[in-house]
Amino acid sequence: MGLFITFEGGDGSGKTTQIAAIKVALESRGLEVLTSREPGGTELGAKIRQLLLFGGEVAPRAEALLYAADRAQNIATRVRPALERGAIVLEDRYIDSSVAYQGGARSLGAEEIRELSMWATDRLTPDLTLLFDVPTDVGAQRVGGEKDRLEAEGLAFHESVRRAYLEMAAGEPERFRVIDAAAPIEQVTAAALAAIEPLLERAR
Repeated sequence: MGLFITFEGGDGSGKTTQIAAIKVALESRGLEVLTSREPGGTELGAKIRQLLLFGGEVAPRAEALLYAADRAQNIATRVRPALERGAIVLEDRYIDSSVAYQGGARSLGAEEIRELSMWATDRLTPDLTLLFDVPTDVGAQRVGGEKDRLEAEGLAFHESVRRAYLEMAAGEPERFRVIDAAAPIEQVTAAALAAIEPLLERAR
């Protein structure tokens, strides 16, 4: 099996930038790296992403179910096959995002949302989760251009998301590494690579 590394954080935390940088760093060592995102990592997922983020009003429970459907397709058709051939998978958002956004900020219940996604993914758990933490107001300032439906939520919503993430990280310190995403980009990348390195050493 390969390595499954998830990238989590609120909007504007820089996850997508860091995935690109880390992919380059790992591939420079001759490693196979697959990147994916949720929602939207598959053809079906791209359609779900459009509905979720730009399709108008979505009821909270419908939102949770759509994310779970996207996740089920992504894990079954892209992530598991890559892991089975020994690749490193860098995933932009995973179950913890649903727990933070729908379970926490939408008040649907963390355990209920987690169990839904665990069922959808046949209980695939990351080897490592990097949480890119940034103050809510800083994240909001970083989000530019047209905002999607979740990015456009108020600061109170995004503060609830951040709080839920930090609570999860505190509860599972063996899986999470919290990274100060307010630091310069190069420092953030270095911290992320330092967190990944022990996994690479064990995999050798």
